[in-house]
Amino acid sequence: MKYNPDSHPHSELTEKIIGAAMAVHRELGPGLEEKIYENALCLELAAQDIDFTQQERFTVHYQGHVVGTMVTDLIVEQKVVIETKVADQIADAHIAQTLSYLSISKLDIGIILNFKPASLGIKRVANTYIKKSVKSA
Repeated sequence: MKYNPDSHPHSELTEKIIGAAMAVHRELGPGLEEKIYENALCLELAAQDIDFTQQERFTVHYQGHVVGTMVTDLIVEQKVVIETKVADQIADAHIAQTLSYLSISKLDIGIILNFKPASLGIKRVANTYIKKSVKSA
């Protein structure tokens, strides 16, 4: 099967992010606290001159009312939400959380990085809530 870059939004950027996460995992090893990996990933992204924000806050609205605040681990180049985890496996709850973050932030793609296993766990998550615009002929 031939690789189709259109099937993965921001594929070049996500590959750089995954490479940075692998470097962190190789150096620190598995199973530390999530915040340690998040902070180390920030250092690695900065070393690679990749723009990011850490702990970005988004106001959550329901029927025109503010109902709370959502905080993401990282947002890279205002395109990709990164969630760092230390779990036995990437669970449906992690995917649902990332989908919600994508919906509220209106970004296209998220990556869940699980640092607990001996091999870094990676899950790309596409924003299924984005309404695609229809082009007129």
